[in-house]
Amino acid sequence: MNWIKPDWPLPAHVHAAVTLRNGGVSSGSYASLNPASHVNDQPAHVQANRDIIKQMLQLPAEPVWLQQVHGVQVVKADQVQGLPEADASFSDQTGTVCAVLTADCLPVLFCGDDGAVIAAAHAGWRGLQAGVIEQTLLAMHCRDVSIWLGPAIGPDNFEVGDDVRDAFIADNSKTQAAFKTHGPGKWLADIYQLAKLQLKELGIKQIYGGGYCTVADEQRFYSYRRDGATTGRMASLIWRD
Repeated sequence: MNWIKPDWPLPAHVHAAVTLRNGGVSSGSYASLNPASHVNDQPAHVQANRDIIKQMLQLPAEPVWLQQVHGVQVVKADQVQGLPEADASFSDQTGTVCAVLTADCLPVLFCGDDGAVIAAAHAGWRGLQAGVIEQTLLAMHCRDVSIWLGPAIGPDNFEVGDDVRDAFIADNSKTQAAFKTHGPGKWLADIYQLAKLQLKELGIKQIYGGGYCTVADEQRFYSYRRDGATTGRMASLIWRD
């Protein structure tokens, strides 16, 4: 299997998927299904992998790819041109594929309860702390939303410094529970727990997914923390009929 179907009770006309690293044409550290064009993989291989993904998932259109910058900018996917600088996109139109690329950062997929509005967000710790989830929910203009948290770095491998912990705790003291001491000035952070705390504060009760670790599962996932800059990305996608 070259992709994950989220364990998420979606409306029948909404579809979601996360690609794995298997089944593509890239070689070396990018092996093999890398759809990211910004990581110095061969452009021809990236395009071939994107074509494989489109056919494999029977996508209705080319995904709306983003120039991700660890920020909070959200764009309407069916209205953008080129490669917008943003870390989330949403759509209320059929045939538009919202997508984010990750390799340890947290991909977050959103669906309104009636399936009329969908979204995808890239939430590394900087974007998560800055509010990319909240900004995506605001852009959707949808009160009743369910969320799926895709493959990200797990709590046993996400070592951070005091600066990261202090930034989250300054916003919400409850986030202390998501950090475990790991030596002087070092902490293990649970990005899933941090996201869930934010979502609950925002009134979101239907939260699915989590429990993956991109660092630990080398067979299925790319990992920037494990492999360094020379690695590929997974694509998390959502679209509606």
